[in-house]
Amino acid sequence: MTPFGQAMRELRQRRGVTQRALAQAIGVTPAYLSALEHGHRGRPTFELLQRIAGYFNIIWDEADDLFRLADASDPRVVIDTAGLPPEYTILANQLSKRISTLTPEMVEELNRLLKSPQ
Repeated sequence: MTPFGQAMRELRQRRGVTQRALAQAIGVTPAYLSALEHGHRGRPTFELLQRIAGYFNIIWDEADDLFRLADASDPRVVIDTAGLPPEYTILANQLSKRISTLTPEMVEELNRLLKSPQ
């Protein structure tokens, strides 16, 4: 599940809306919405995000949060290390191969390191 998918599911559940009802209201299939929530589809389009925000009538701050989560929720990430030193390519490849074996604590630590100012 992606951060966006989790946020969508929680928003739907808080508002008591089924996937089928939301899908019909925003013009997608229930299967697509399910795949989006489970992280089996890429990021939603800006237009779809606007329809979701409109359907739930969410305020700007909450909509901005939802849009940010969607932007950070592409389940198929590509890292371009062309032109960088070899160590960067090694890191990208090691992360690609081992990401599913990282513990939540390791992921938290990596996120903390990457978010810290340089």
